[in-house]
Order: sequence, then C-alpha cells, then structure tokens
Amino acid sequence: MFRWLTKAFSWVVVTAALWIVVGGGIVAYVFHQYGQNLPDYASLADYQPPSVTRIHAGDGRLLAEYAHERRVFVPITAIPPMLRQAFVSAEDKNFYSHPGIDPLGIARAAWENVQAIGTSRRPQGASTISQQVAKNFFLTNEVSIERKIEEAVLAFRIEQAFDKDRILELYLNEIFLGRRSYGVAAAALTYFDKALEDLTLPEAAFLAALPKAPSSYDPDRNPALAQGRRNYVLGRMLDDGAISQQEHDAARATPIETRSRDSIDAARADFFTEEVRRQLVRELGEDGFYQGGLSVRTTVDPRLQQLADRALRRGLAAYDRDRQGWRGPLGAIDLAAAGEAWPQSLAGFDPGFELDDWRLAVVREARSGQAVLGFADGSSATLPFSQMRWATPELGPGRFGERPEAASDVVAAGDLIVVEEVETENGPVWALRQRPSVEGGLVALDPHTGRVLAMAGGFSFRQSQFNRATQAYRQPGSSFKPFVYLAALEEGYTPSSIVLDAPLVIDQGPGLPLWRPENYSDTFYGPSTLRTGIERSRNLMTVRLAREIGMDRVQELARRFGVDRGLGTNLAASLGSNEVDLLNITEAYAMLVNGGREIRGQLVERIQDRFGKSIMRRDERPCPDCQKLAWDGAPPPALPDTREEVVDSRHAYQMVTMLEGVVQRGTATSAKRIGKPVAGKTGTTNDARDAWFVGFSPDLAVGVYVGFDRPRNLGRQATGGSVALPIWTDFMTAALEGAPATPFRTPPGVRLVRVDAETGLLPGNGTQTVIAEAFLPGTEPSSRTAGGALPASGTTGAAGDRATPGTSSSGTPTGLY
Repeated sequence: MFRWLTKAFSWVVVTAALWIVVGGGIVAYVFHQYGQNLPDYASLADYQPPSVTRIHAGDGRLLAEYAHERRVFVPITAIPPMLRQAFVSAEDKNFYSHPGIDPLGIARAAWENVQAIGTSRRPQGASTISQQVAKNFFLTNEVSIERKIEEAVLAFRIEQAFDKDRILELYLNEIFLGRRSYGVAAAALTYFDKALEDLTLPEAAFLAALPKAPSSYDPDRNPALAQGRRNYVLGRMLDDGAISQQEHDAARATPIETRSRDSIDAARADFFTEEVRRQLVRELGEDGFYQGGLSVRTTVDPRLQQLADRALRRGLAAYDRDRQGWRGPLGAIDLAAAGEAWPQSLAGFDPGFELDDWRLAVVREARSGQAVLGFADGSSATLPFSQMRWATPELGPGRFGERPEAASDVVAAGDLIVVEEVETENGPVWALRQRPSVEGGLVALDPHTGRVLAMAGGFSFRQSQFNRATQAYRQPGSSFKPFVYLAALEEGYTPSSIVLDAPLVIDQGPGLPLWRPENYSDTFYGPSTLRTGIERSRNLMTVRLAREIGMDRVQELARRFGVDRGLGTNLAASLGSNEVDLLNITEAYAMLVNGGREIRGQLVERIQDRFGKSIMRRDERPCPDCQKLAWDGAPPPALPDTREEVVDSRHAYQMVTMLEGVVQRGTATSAKRIGKPVAGKTGTTNDARDAWFVGFSPDLAVGVYVGFDRPRNLGRQATGGSVALPIWTDFMTAALEGAPATPFRTPPGVRLVRVDAETGLLPGNGTQTVIAEAFLPGTEPSSRTAGGALPASGTTGAAGDRATPGTSSSGTPTGLY
C-alpha cells in the first residue's frame, strides 16, 4: 500500500512538473510570439507627457491655458499617499504584489462575471494598473484576445524595467478623468479648483472613481451615480485598511461639491493673449506650444489692459452714437406668448458679444417719454427718451431717417436691447446702447524696453478675433508727418526754420494729371516755422519740405524706424500713403521719446519649460549680479544699453518738443486736460477712412486707430483729433492718474532758447506767445529779424512753383489732418 501511494505521488509530481514545463513553454511562446512587434517600453524612462501651456500676465496672474489635453504632470512624491491609495484600492488592490498581471484578480473577475450572467450588472475587468499603463501609452482601445495578450506582455516587461512608484506615477499622470482633464492634478483643478495636497478624503475617492466611466460619473450630470461610485471606492479603501470606519462614514456623508476654476484670480487680455499664442505657435510649432507644458510670462499690465479695453469700447460706442445712428434691436421676444416666463426667455438670449458693464434688457412697454425695461433677474427699470434721443435710424452708410420724437419711435414692446447705467445731474439713469459698427485698436508700450503693456484689438474679441492693433495695415495719414520733419532736422533744419505754406502744383509724370495738394482748411498761411507745420498739420508745408530734402531721405529714415512698408518716393507718400499697423507706428513714436534708440514691441518677458528652465528671455543682457538670491545692500547693478541708435538723441528731442506743441497749440489741444506732459500727432487719411492718434508721455507710448473693417468714410468732419484722440486722452488720463508730472528728458548737447512761438525768432514787442525752443549749438536764432538756421537760405519754395517728384505709383494725395 505504501509503495502504491509512493508511486501515485511520484506520478502526480511528475505530471504537475510536466504541465508546469508545458504551460511555461506555452506562456514563453505566447510572450515571444506576441512580444516581437510590440513598442519599445524603454521610452517610458524619458516620458514627457503633453502638458498644459500657461500664459501669465506681467503680475503673474493667469491669462489663459492652452492644450489639446488638459494635463499637469506631478512626480509621485508630490501626490498625497491618500490619493495614491484611493486609486490602488479602486483599480488594483494587489498592485504592490503582482508582477504586472494579477492571476487572483483574473480569477475573481471571472467568477463574479459568471455569477452576473442574466443580471444587469456590468462585467468586471481584471486589468492591473500596469496593464492600463501599457494600454494608455502603447496600445489602442481595441477589444480582442490578441490585444489583451499584448497588454499583459507589455505590463510584465514594464514591471521588470520600472519600480512600482514609477509605474503608478505614469498612470496617475496619464489617466483620463473627464472634462478634457488628463491626470490627477488637472482633474483636481477642474473639479475642485484645488491643488492635490488640498484634496479631502471624499474628493480623492471621487477622483479615483472616475477612470471606469468619466462621463457617466460626472457629478453635475449624474450626481447619484457619482455619489454611488465614490462610496464604492471608500468601501474598498475601508476593506484594504487604508481608512478607518469613522473616516469612511464621515466621507460617505459628504456630498460631492464641484467648484469652477472661474473663481481663480485671473486677468483678461483677449487680443493680447491671442497675439502671444499666434506668435509662439509660429516659433515653436503646434506641438511645441500645445503640448510643451510651458510657463509664459508676458509683458501685459492688467490694470492698463483694463483701462485700454474700457477706453476703446467707450470711445467706439460714443462715436457710433454721434455719427452712425440706430440700427435697431438685437432681437425680440413675444411677451404675450412668454407670459410670466419672459425673464427666462431673456436670460437665454445671446447678444453675440461681451456686454461688460452693459446689460441686456427687454422692452416691456414703449411710451412717449420713456420705455419700461425688464431684466433677466425679473427686475424692472425705465429708459428715458433723453437717453435715446440720439437713435436716428441708420438706413445705410451715410444715410439716415427722421430724428425720433418719442421713445416709441425707437423701440417697441418685446424688443431686446442693451443699456448702460450712466450718471446725470439728477442721478443715475439707464441709457440706450448698441454694438458699434466701427472698429479700432489701442496699443500701449514701454518706450524704453518695447514691452507691450496693453493691447486692445477691437470692440469684441468674441465676435471677431481679427486684431486691429497688429493685423490691420492702413495708411497712417498725417501721423506719418513727424518722420518727414525729422528727416529735415537731420538735414540741418531747426524747429524755427521757415517753410512756405502756399499753393503747390506737382507734375506727376507723363499721362498723369497735375497734383495740387491742399491743406485741410483749404487755406494758405504763408511763411511758417517747421514747428507750426507739424502743430497745425499743414499738408502743403510737408510736401514742399519733402521735395526740398528729397523723398529718398524720408524713405531711408522711415526704414530705420520701421514704418517704410509700401513707402514710395513720390511726394504724395510724404502725407502717409504707405501702410502701417498700429503696433508698428507706436513703436516708431516710442523711439522718438526714448532718445532715438531702437526698440520693437515685445509681448513675452520669459518662457520656462516644464522643468522650470528658462528657454527664452526678453532681456538677454549679461548681468551676473542679478543672480544673487538676496539683496546685500549694494546699489542696483549697472546694465549695458545695447539698443542701437536710429537717430541722434538731440534731433529726437527736437521732434518730441514739436509734438508736445501739437497738444499745447495744435490739432490735439483737447489732450491738455490730462494735466501732464504729453505729446503726439493726429492722423486722418483720404476721405476720412482712417483716424489715428499716436503719442506719448516720457515713459508711456500709446497709439489709437479707428476705422471700418471694410474701409469707408467715418462721417462728416471726422478726423484723428475728433475720433481717435478722445479715446487716447481717456486712456492716458486714467493711466497716468497718480503719476508725477515728469517732463520730457533733455539730452546733452541741446540749447533751449526762448523764441516767439509763431515766428521762431527771438521775442520782440509783438510777441504774443513765448516758448522754449530746442536748438543744436550754433543753430539758434541770434536776432529778432532772422529765422533759425537753414541748410540753404531764406524760405523753401515759392507760390505757384512746380516740382517733379520721383515716379508715382498712384498719384493719390493722402494724409489730411
């Protein structure tokens, strides 16, 4: 009997060994067969997941996030143990003990699936975390035996190459958790607006509940399902001994409360941010930008940006009310059909553009002297006819109907309109508003560094992402004139030099008509100083001056300042017939006030990669002392000025003082209300299609452009001074509020001499206004009878003279005022 038992036991052992060998052989064959063409898992060692690129304002506040997949990579050491355990309990309780596949888990899932046959319970899976890593990184979502085998083979290999923490790190950063969020860090921000270390136990358990079906367990869509799945995870954590019964019960009793990321302290600069995005995609490529996990610190100042947006919107809306007319309501509601539900109908209406400080309203009743309004919150108000008297019907460009005599002539019951609360002598009242049809842009930059501090590219970014500050190339008109006068200063003229303001006839060449440029006022003023020519924006003086010094000199100087795009050598070009964008010409003006140093508009201060390494800095000047960790009491380090000189600082200063005169005595006197030293130049093109004002204070350069996207006349007597200047003045008044009244800086080598503002001579008995004029040594007037030094003699030109400029491409006069 004993011998028989021994033989039987030996047979069982040999048979078992044989089966193990055969089974091992089969497994080895399968692993070999299916493992031959699998991806190289070693790439996981250098894994850099696509991560969110964030753009920040100059003060560090978030402007925007960009990514195809919202993901924030965090190392395993930065993931709280509680959150790690929640995922392990929910997804793979034997994670720390199995070799990549879990035979016990497979057996358990198979048994539970057999028991679930004929019920509504979902089949149980048995994929380990290692298998999910293999699938997420290397395989597709195909459901087949072959793919499951490949998944197991890869999981086993991954387990041989990496430790458990690295595998878990890869999983927790790659897993999709709904709402375009990949990885636990992004999901924590998306659902709870929290960093990982701030998550509570019930929040961590909820995140661990999501991998099975993120959309189904979204708490805002299916709160009951989400709560049930979250509680299942808490139960698994309790079974695994990860939490106590007390912690489990308290967490189960906690409702799931999501929190939108809108609550974060973010800044807004829509056109600016989009310009940064376009620039970086151009330089880094789509993948480099959207998947690079970059931290981009920009130059924008949120306070100035807010002021720019407000000034542009208010200015465009005011112009539209004054010159364009009423184009009707945004839509209408059938009040009778809506009944008491009209607030819901109003709340569901989309005006199509940002309202900001305007409100959407429905007209509930239109009377003679007022309209009764209703708001989406159910409240009511009145709109007096005095605040809608401007609403003459616009029948088409430049065509208007009869002026309204009553509120009922403008609106009717059910009309959807926008209104704004305004202050009057009798207190706040509601005023009728409309989205303007005209567009424009505003740019503000630091003239010393080129840092763009604010950029408003239109009335509504939501309605049109076309950036009128950087993408609209238009003729600058008279805002180009300073560069003609600056070229003359380089040729030896002074601000007191005399140029004749008299009729001029230009022979444009064979087959072209004679050109007779005119002043905006259709008046001739005789001999006048260069200063007067720029202050009063005299066309005839500008053309005569350009002819005298040569358009090739003007062209060369414009090239140095970067405003020579399309600039020809015909004399009409001296009045601004070339093309510029708003940022372009604002940069040029900035180079005047900064002493003639070259700058270009910069939107990005610094870019850091996902590891915090700086890969780009705006200021690349060497500064070893800037790397100190703490201030040691020493004075600030001296940095070299590497900016190239584009014009002699003395000539630049002379031009600055002449442009200051534009504000003090010329075409921009309304800007004097700013109450601080400012300078600039108006610009209006032919047929009043474009209006400009570009100017500066000693430390802030600002340009404003107004015009239609499809160019047409801006209206009767529309000029840069009446259309663009009010916007510029409103912005500068707010931007410089509280700042000291800093005078423009005088460079060495300039003599300030008191002269008669009209004649440029030393003051005499008939002098009415005395100014301090800037001269280079040896060019200042020495008597009351001779003007400032000229490169030739006397005045330039004579009444009725004829000139033949260079070849004209169009012969079209431009640059009126």
